[in-house]
Amino acid sequence: MVKKLDWLIFKSFVGPQILTFFIVLFVFVLQFLWMYIDDLAGKGLELDVLAELLFNFSLVFVPNALPLAILLAALMTFGNMGENFELTAIKSSGISLQRIMRPLVIFVFLLSIGSFFFSNNVVPYANRKAKTLMYDIQMKRPELNIQAGTFYNGIDGFSIKIGYKDPLTNKLEKVLIYDHRDADGNKSLVMADSGYMNMTPDESGLIFTLYNGYAYNDLKEKGKSATQKKYPFRSDSFREQTMIIELSGFDLERSDLNLFKSHQTMQNMAQLEYYIDSLSTRLDTRQENYITEYTRSKIYSSKNYQRIDDTQDTVKQEYLVFKPDSLYSSLMPIQQQMVISHSLNQARSGLQFLKEKSSISYGEYKHILKFKAEWHRKITLAVSCLIFFFIGAPLGAIIRKGGLGMPVVIAVLFFVIWYVLSLFGEKVAKEGIAPVPLGMWESTVILTAAGIFLTYKATTDAAIMNKETYTHFFRKVCRKLRLIKRDDY
Repeated sequence: MVKKLDWLIFKSFVGPQILTFFIVLFVFVLQFLWMYIDDLAGKGLELDVLAELLFNFSLVFVPNALPLAILLAALMTFGNMGENFELTAIKSSGISLQRIMRPLVIFVFLLSIGSFFFSNNVVPYANRKAKTLMYDIQMKRPELNIQAGTFYNGIDGFSIKIGYKDPLTNKLEKVLIYDHRDADGNKSLVMADSGYMNMTPDESGLIFTLYNGYAYNDLKEKGKSATQKKYPFRSDSFREQTMIIELSGFDLERSDLNLFKSHQTMQNMAQLEYYIDSLSTRLDTRQENYITEYTRSKIYSSKNYQRIDDTQDTVKQEYLVFKPDSLYSSLMPIQQQMVISHSLNQARSGLQFLKEKSSISYGEYKHILKFKAEWHRKITLAVSCLIFFFIGAPLGAIIRKGGLGMPVVIAVLFFVIWYVLSLFGEKVAKEGIAPVPLGMWESTVILTAAGIFLTYKATTDAAIMNKETYTHFFRKVCRKLRLIKRDDY
């Protein structure tokens, strides 16, 4: 009986889980497209390149989409069971809510482990491929698109304007082509009444076949001053002329996958630990070198002290021990001013030295914090799957509403709270305001408390979502306030 019940609950959960997971993943992909639409539009990308990009980013979004999908599925499953009085019937047979949740807890726990291994092993490689491909797309020139009536400057060294372009015959009218390859202004111009534009067979060049036009060129004079130059000019007319303009940068050039391998999001936990250890050691060594450099150059500089020869006679000599105050008092006023000026310059120089080196050290320290935050993120994302289940399951049992209405609203609300808390904690952790574990686990701890509270309320059948409960509470508060006012009068 109990095994059949476990299997029934499991089947009722898996369906919504798969559905909501792909819905949430699709939303994340749409968000990505919305953010980078300017980089993708007009690049003439092949379908296989676009599919590869979306597939790799979909893999990157899996650990983020899974917690929200679990929350939605838990809300829908237990909301449907509560709405259809299935939970009431099961509880009346003596089975507690914790026992009802047990098979799903085991399943979600396994999902959390899978999410961790996926985030640690698959996501870094997928992220590396996605970011490298995105970088290549951003570096790619926009697709060749010469519009009539405007100058087109997408080809290096040329500025092209077409007065009119016939969409049927592809005939061009009033063609202007400025040659700027010498970077010497508008000194080379080709004008034509009409022509045609085609690509070379290998699409590496652009062929202009021009009719009835002129070619103007300002010729250079070498070795003459500005007053001696005569500025020669050349003009050629033609009935037909063919120009071939080489195209470069319009193809998608693929970069090495190791281009961004040192970024924290491209590494697994073992690699992150190695980088954290290496960067920490390098920072400690550099700070020790800063201290040594400052001590030698600013404090114990050899030019500020008299060198004593290491001989027996010198050792036997007696040196007077003096106090700085008495030495300063014995100086002439002008010498005192020189001493003060020199001391202030030394202090300012030392302060500037410390500011520069502390700024460099702080930048390296923040870089280490990013690696530590990424290390904790891989764990917190996996743990959040379990936390969201313990929020969604009891909350669904309390609200007793299934479908995609109320559960979606509540799930999005909790997810936004978790997301904002996560961003805040990550921010303070990466800035060094709070310890990295505290910042990265803040949202998890808060939602864990919420999950425990909701599980307790659902177990005790507390009506926390009942409007009458809050109405009765506020009525009692209002009555007490009225009594207090009467006592005051």
